Amino acid sequence: MSRNSQLTRRDFLKLTALSAGMLALRPFTSLSLPEFPLADKLGRITVGKMDVYSRPDVNSQIIGALYEDNIVPWIREVVGSMPGRINQRFVETPNGFIWGGYVQPVSNRPNVPVTALPSTSLGQGMWAEVTVPYVDLILDNPPPRAPWLQYQLSINLPPRFYYSQIVWVDQIRTDESGRVWYRLNEKYGSGDVFWGQAEAFRPLTTEEVSPISPDVQDKRIVVRIWDQTLSCFEGDTEVYFAKISSGALYDAWGNRVDAWATPVGESPIWRKAISLPLSGGSASAGWNLPAVGWVSLFVGTGVAIHSTYWHNNYGEPSSRGCVNASPEDAKWIFRWSLPQVPYDPGDVTVEWPGGTKVIVEDRSL
Repeated sequence: MSRNSQLTRRDFLKLTALSAGMLALRPFTSLSLPEFPLADKLGRITVGKMDVYSRPDVNSQIIGALYEDNIVPWIREVVGSMPGRINQRFVETPNGFIWGGYVQPVSNRPNVPVTALPSTSLGQGMWAEVTVPYVDLILDNPPPRAPWLQYQLSINLPPRFYYSQIVWVDQIRTDESGRVWYRLNEKYGSGDVFWGQAEAFRPLTTEEVSPISPDVQDKRIVVRIWDQTLSCFEGDTEVYFAKISSGALYDAWGNRVDAWATPVGESPIWRKAISLPLSGGSASAGWNLPAVGWVSLFVGTGVAIHSTYWHNNYGEPSSRGCVNASPEDAKWIFRWSLPQVPYDPGDVTVEWPGGTKVIVEDRSL
């Protein structure tokens, strides 16, 4: 790996994707799944550039750099030294150590494609989860509509879905070389429709969406802002515990942004969806995230507990108000909490008094 501290994220993405400018318009045969490193556990870099250190310490020698969407073998996670951050976890790679907050844990698990889609109340289709580090997509219905997609194409990168994202598959196609493709349609998105290689997607089963402890009604979720944790209770018994990432009160320049805080108080879950696009903010300073899995909305303004694929910074405030959880934790909470959500349609909204109460506590208030 070579180090170039003067290379900006935008410059790097342009340089590494010069041949990808018109990828969305090419035939299916132009795309194939990348050859990812051979390892049981991998890490994906989720930000523009990360330094690689000789030891798990930012004051140690910088021996290289990694860039957004680089995939590296994940040897182990260790506690190190990152002054100014709550998260002190580092990931050891074959070439050194990187701070763990922006390294998504991923796997490379291709799937055998299905040849037919089940009939549902939404038409023929199925929910499917990405099980490879990332998969490049072909936009079926240009021009792009969603802000994230417009940005991606503006810097000559193909649209891409990442490990653990969930999307609705509503068509299957086989190309002239025999490869199978799924058409991917966010049911509540901006209207962008994609094609992606079927091997990258695992169909969700009705069993893994089925409720946990469905007969228990006395359930509550407690989010503790001061130590970035979440607990699920049945009566007085804690039945689940997770590290989370709540709303960050300060931006990258140290400016306080109260609008990013996770609202303190008690609110019921009012909507749950297996997958939703999430967005917020202004046109110039907003954010837009497609195909977010296991979404449990509990504040009317759109605050939710949900899966996260864009960071691994649990234990430290990092969101824009939501409660970020790992895919595994968000899925368990989704299945356990009320209201119950069947595979078909995968989206339930309830009227007041709503479902399971979410109690957000902040010791500083």
